Order: sequence, then C-alpha cells, then structure tokens
Amino acid sequence: MSFTVAIVGRPNVGKSTLFNRLVGKKLALVDDTPGVTRDRRPGDARLMGLHFTIIDTAGLEKADAESLQGRMRAQTEAAIDEADISLFVVDAKYGLTPVDKELGEMLRRRGKPVVLVANKSEAKGSDGGFYDAYTIGLGEPVPISAEHGQGMLDLRDAIVAAIGEERAYAKDNEDVAVTNVDLPSEMEEDEDYEPEYDDTKPLRVAIIGRPNAGKSTLINRFLGEDRLLTGPEAGITRDSISVEWDWRGRTIKMFDTAGMRRKARVTEKLEKLSVADSLRSIRFAETVVIVFDATIPFEKQDLQLADLVIREGRAAVLAFNKWDLIEDQQAVLADLREKTERLLPQARGIRAVPISGQTGRGLDKLMQSIIDTDMVWNKRVSTAKLNRWLDAVTTQHPPPAVSGRRLKLKYMTQVKARPPAFMISCTRADALPESYTRYLINALRADFNMPSVPIRIMYREKENPYESRSGGRRKPVQSK
Repeated sequence: MSFTVAIVGRPNVGKSTLFNRLVGKKLALVDDTPGVTRDRRPGDARLMGLHFTIIDTAGLEKADAESLQGRMRAQTEAAIDEADISLFVVDAKYGLTPVDKELGEMLRRRGKPVVLVANKSEAKGSDGGFYDAYTIGLGEPVPISAEHGQGMLDLRDAIVAAIGEERAYAKDNEDVAVTNVDLPSEMEEDEDYEPEYDDTKPLRVAIIGRPNAGKSTLINRFLGEDRLLTGPEAGITRDSISVEWDWRGRTIKMFDTAGMRRKARVTEKLEKLSVADSLRSIRFAETVVIVFDATIPFEKQDLQLADLVIREGRAAVLAFNKWDLIEDQQAVLADLREKTERLLPQARGIRAVPISGQTGRGLDKLMQSIIDTDMVWNKRVSTAKLNRWLDAVTTQHPPPAVSGRRLKLKYMTQVKARPPAFMISCTRADALPESYTRYLINALRADFNMPSVPIRIMYREKENPYESRSGGRRKPVQSK
C-alpha cells in the first residue's frame, strides 16, 4: 500500500523544484517569482527505493479567505489533510520568517507526521538558517539541495522514520493484469477487417481556451468538488494540472491548462512557460475541448486555438461556456452554428455544445460529444470499402488532366488512425491539385461519417525503374 506526501512551505522556498526532483520530470513550473504554483499537483515519486504519491502545493501565506492567496491556502490545507505525511520546506539560505513559525504551528496542530526540510543548504552562509530551523520544534531538519539533488538519501531516511518502515516499503500483493496491449493479428491483413472501438481504455482530454473562459470551473463541476483554484481573476491557472475521474464506468484523465492569449501579448517569462505547458498538454491529449466564452465567442484567439488543435491532429470539441448568462438562447445558438460552419471550414462538422460550468448544464452532452469524436478519431475503414469508394468518387468526378494526360488514382488504403490517414497510389502525385484533395477529404467525411476530426491523405507513385535515369525516384507527396 502506497502513501501520500504533501510538500508545503511559504512561497519561493523550492517546493516545485523538489517536486520535479522526486518525480524525475520537469512537470511543475519553476521560476524565481514567488507564488508560481497555485493549484495542488499530484505526481508519482521515486526516492531510492521508495515509491509514493507526491503533491506539490501553493506557498502558504496569511491572507483573507476570499482573496486569491486565501483560496490558494485553502487548496494547500486540503492537500495536507489528504496526505499521510508532510514535507515542510524552509529556506536555509534566507533563514526563517514569522510565516515559517506560524506554518510549523499549523502542521503541529494537524497531528500528522512532518519532516522538516532545509532547502538550499548548499549555499554559502546557509548554516545559520539551518540551525534556526530547530526552533520551529518539528525535530531535526534535513539539509538538502533540491536543485542539485544533494541530501536525497537523508531525506529518504527521514521519510521512512516518520511514516514507519513497514508502511514505507509495503507492496501490493495483487498481480497487475496487463490490458489494452496491441498484439499483431492475422485479421489485420484482411481487406475487410475493421477493428471495433475500445470504450474501456482511459481517455485523455485537454481543456483549453482564452483566460477566464471558465476551464477550471468546468472541471470542478465534472469532479463535483473544488479541486482546482477558481475565481473572477483572469489567468489564475498556470500549471497544466491533470485530474482523473470516472464517467459511466470509463476513466477520464482531464488536463486543466493555462489560458492562452495572443502571442503578441505574451511577454513575461512565466506566462511563456505556462503557454508552453499548455501546448504540451494538447500534444499529449487525445481529445481537446476548446472552451469559448458564449458572451464573447469567436474572438481571433479562439479561432487560432481551434486551428492549432486541428493542425496538431487532435480530435476537437467546442464548448460554449457561460450559457446561463445568455438571454435569447435560441437566436444565439442559431448564430453560433452559422459562425462555426463559416469560420472553421477546416473542421467541418465539428461538435459544438452549449454548457454552463457554473450550473452543470450540458455537461453530459459534452462528455458524449467527446466520446463520439474520439470514436471517429480512432476509426479505421477496410481497404476493400475504400477502393470501392475510390472507384465511385473518381468516376463521378475524375481527376484533372495534366499535359493532355489524365491522372489516375489506382489504389487506396488507410495507413493509420488517430487521426485517420490514407495512402493513395497514383500517377503524377506532384501534379494533383490541392482542390482535388479537398474534394476527396470532404467526400470521405460524408460517406464514412467522419465529421470534425482531421483527415490526412498522402499520395505515392508507383516506382518507375527507368526514372532514375532522369534524376531519381519521386518522393511520396503528402497533402496539407
């Protein structure tokens, strides 16, 4: 049985640096600016034979409960209550502050095990701050350097002593079943074979949008608790935080991301780091929900985000949030549908759902749209069906002639899914106009019911043994 550790302390003592050190990845944003971390972020930590869950938290400060700092403090206190043990990090280089002593008293009242950690102990003149840490009354401090990885063995020993050796090294005796493994099958060679959609696999969903569009509020409503920090201030979320929950028996892993403004407005280093973290979440996700503010939809940044998701090859769903603030809902809905078709032609048929993260309206419909879009994104069409379809569409609308010779599309197969990608064997691939590729893509969408997801078509010419005499074999041409 594993255990959970919360990293707590005042701002800018190195909590996120220690978190990244323990999980072995740069998951949490790190900057010299105090108060970078705002939400609590869980991770799987490894420390010299120990395996446990680690929670990075916001810096604890004295503040009014309704203020942003007060809400951040509430998130941290929730992490302390959730954890089995706390790592109380102080800055040995800077020394103790009255806030450190107050936090130490708060942790002592909680009655849970605490390991006092003196970070930045490698710095010159840190001895004074290290010895001052004894005055907190939480036992002997552990000197470490989270940035350089010093003192990790001592930290491991302190955690084991606090939690107990039996609990620290306990292991689950249950055998772990291996599931969702793709094994080669002879059926895949069958031209009529179409694998079924696996609705048991966990689904990764990223929530993106402009600042203050209501992304964190939406996820909190899905979870049924105030898991993520929210408020009227724009740009509260900085890190991309992942949360897991079940929807109708299926595991959903959602990524809350920082609001992304137009590139010209992003000038501060910290905001650039947040945007880069959001972009990584988009690439890691399978389906991306683009949250629009229904009161001011289709801003230029909204369209750019939608285009980015399509170019990345992700499955996209539009969510028009704050629907409870719309008065004439039928008229606005008709207007939004018209604008969606007109302003996003590259995502024809994209699913758009009016929702309210505040009241919970439309969330089941949004989740069903996410599942339906993911099914299309994973769809495979048999080679036999594709070639019968190719004969029909080329007969109805033949490829154009080039230099008096008509181009021929001979054979078609699907080379991958996620998103669907197709290879067509043809003559003179470099001469095939882009307009004809768009015709094929639109016909694929209509005939095989593949709305909203990106579709890729690549062309391959049959190898000509005599072509090497005139400059070499042509390379496959990929559609844009």
